[in-house]
Amino acid sequence: MIETVVSLQPAFILHHRNFRESSLIAEVLTRDFGRLSVLAKGVRTPKSKLGPFIRPFVPVLLSFAGKSDLKTLTHIEPWQTAPKLHDLALYSGFYINELVTYFLHPFDPHPEVFLLYQNALSELSNTLELEPVLRVFELNLLTQAGYGLQFDVDNLQHPVSPSKKYRFNAESGPVESEQGNFAGSTFLALEARSFPDSATLTEAKKIMRSAINFHLNGKPLKSREVISKILKHSHS
Repeated sequence: MIETVVSLQPAFILHHRNFRESSLIAEVLTRDFGRLSVLAKGVRTPKSKLGPFIRPFVPVLLSFAGKSDLKTLTHIEPWQTAPKLHDLALYSGFYINELVTYFLHPFDPHPEVFLLYQNALSELSNTLELEPVLRVFELNLLTQAGYGLQFDVDNLQHPVSPSKKYRFNAESGPVESEQGNFAGSTFLALEARSFPDSATLTEAKKIMRSAINFHLNGKPLKSREVISKILKHSHS
């Protein structure tokens, strides 16, 4: 295999885990090379100059090299001002990190997703209305990953009516049904990436959770469980 050598690639750390006594393996989202893993040697020592930059949500420039799928980190430095994520916004950030990890294949370049991710972090840090940001990111990520759905027509390719009721099928989209759980207006809001009220957002969240669960094939999302616990605690 030919050795890959990359210098100063814009990236974000999605997550990392300890490796041996003083190193880390970090999962990163790069602008031009997609999602990949890098071995950061010796960064857990007090003298390491690279260690402080290996944390989620910090825009960095990475240099790495290697012949195997696991690249070796050779340099890392700050790139832009890091978004300030606190409380639920922080856990929402971990949630989108998990989605990116699950839905993007390694070494599959998605510069559009990189920009969507960057914008989502900025929006999460600047608003108290987190749910619309998450719904739009989910929609756009699924579309870029090849799992997008058209919400303005039903499974028979009839235009969705805002006044009718629908069921949701993760493979075929809205299905008109008098016993449906969702308003047609919610599907139209998803298509438009615009949510006019809390009732629409609540239905949109259920629809997107169903779509994501279908493609995860039963894999749990840790961040989703944490967010649910926090919300339950805050409402109790």
